[in-house]
Amino acid sequence: MTEEELKQKDSDIENFIDHFDKLKNEVAKNIIGQEEVIEFTLIAIIAGGHVLLEGAPGLGKTLLVKTIAEVLSLSFKRVQFTPDLMPADIIGTQVFLEDASGHSRFEFSPGPVFCNLLLGDEINRATPKTQSALLEAMQERAVTVFGETRQLDLPHFVLATQNSIEQEGTYPLPEAQLDRFFFKLLIDYPTFQEFENILELTTSKSETKINKLFNGADLISMGDLAREVPIPPTIKKRAVELVMGTHPETEYSTEEVKRYVRYGASPRAGQALLIAAKIKALLNKRFYVATEDILSVALQVLNHRIILNFEAQADGVSVHHLLENLMNEKKSKWVKC
Repeated sequence: MTEEELKQKDSDIENFIDHFDKLKNEVAKNIIGQEEVIEFTLIAIIAGGHVLLEGAPGLGKTLLVKTIAEVLSLSFKRVQFTPDLMPADIIGTQVFLEDASGHSRFEFSPGPVFCNLLLGDEINRATPKTQSALLEAMQERAVTVFGETRQLDLPHFVLATQNSIEQEGTYPLPEAQLDRFFFKLLIDYPTFQEFENILELTTSKSETKINKLFNGADLISMGDLAREVPIPPTIKKRAVELVMGTHPETEYSTEEVKRYVRYGASPRAGQALLIAAKIKALLNKRFYVATEDILSVALQVLNHRIILNFEAQADGVSVHHLLENLMNEKKSKWVKC
């Protein structure tokens, strides 16, 4: 690169970080704590990915999504998933209309999926038939109704929530849908001080004013810059090795993975891993991806893409435990190289 090009890249990185920090700080006005969740949600949105938020009731999952919608000048729709929800309630359907002159026709009435940001609240409460209505929208950014494919407006994101405690009346998400989520983020209980701050914020008369900062074009521009970040061949091979390490039949897996994992992560995991790492590199003021960027996002990328076997369930082994051990082993190996 010439000196002028280097200066331009430095300027682009500064603008990227400035935009990201403004977004993060504005969302944090309404969300006490959960800094990591906010950061990873914004990373996924900039990357053009969908996010699954999992946590106990009352931890601010829905509020987080609504606040992000307020900060961004994007069309926003919310769907409360219930067992009686039908696919047409999400994607829309043909309705029969008759005008004043007596002429009748069928006209497509779009469902709430036709927006930039869709909040799927308690997504695991809908039946598999209804959950499947989002598969095409999440992957192709389109829906097919009565044989006609209709494109969704870009950018398009699905931010879904689910309750990790209450399992009665719920339907586990199919693997094909889980794999379409860029990240699965776990929301923990607040600390004592955060709890106190939440009560102060939510029980006082004053209201928090949320400012709209950026639009869809700004997000797409940030995502385009992130995709320009180069990845050294060695780092790319390490990302592939990490994903392949979740497959028990490969030479890259650990003994624990071979024993406890039934199915490993898909190629979508590798795609998400690299794009998220590129964004992390920019946030770390670098225009190249390092090993630390890969490792910093691996847990969020992989934790919902691995299926354990019955032995793992019997021994109480978690995906989080297996991934941490896999990452530590890979990190020790790479340090010696």
